[in-house]
Amino acid sequence: APLPDLCLPLPCCRAKEIKTKLGTLLQKPDSTIDFIIPYPEKQEKPPKAQKPSLEEALQWRDSLEKLLQNPYGLASFCSFLRSEFSEENAEFWVACEEYKKIKSPVKMAEKAKKIYEEFIQTEAPKEVNIDHFTKAVTIKNLVEPSPSSFDMAQKRIFALMEKDSLPRFVRSEFYHELIK
Repeated sequence: APLPDLCLPLPCCRAKEIKTKLGTLLQKPDSTIDFIIPYPEKQEKPPKAQKPSLEEALQWRDSLEKLLQNPYGLASFCSFLRSEFSEENAEFWVACEEYKKIKSPVKMAEKAKKIYEEFIQTEAPKEVNIDHFTKAVTIKNLVEPSPSSFDMAQKRIFALMEKDSLPRFVRSEFYHELIK
């Protein structure tokens, strides 16, 4: 897919250099990655989600951060978002959290590519709703992937969920079942 034009005030040659480097990163053949990492990563078992106490669940009304950090809360919130056809926001947030924990530059580049293709690029299967400036900054950050490459986009999606999705979740049956 063609890369979007960068919306940053960069000299033309600098913008082309960034697009070229990003294009190389994003179009790296999978066989190269397979050669470097011959075996798939061992999948971790998801933590057992223990039902929260009433006190914990009540804190989620005012703190999306606490909700997302609790495995049971995250699962409930994702189910709610799925019912509203907007689960990509929570999935993107989780993918970014996992991405920040990667230490290997090779694995980081591989995960960055997956996140970009799944959530950021235009018409991605689970494209998140971010503005053009945020998308351009994120693409620029992917030229040399680092733990903070997706920070701006992740903050925008967090703010969207906090302002829009959390209040609806708190009014939903999903949440009311937890605080019965």
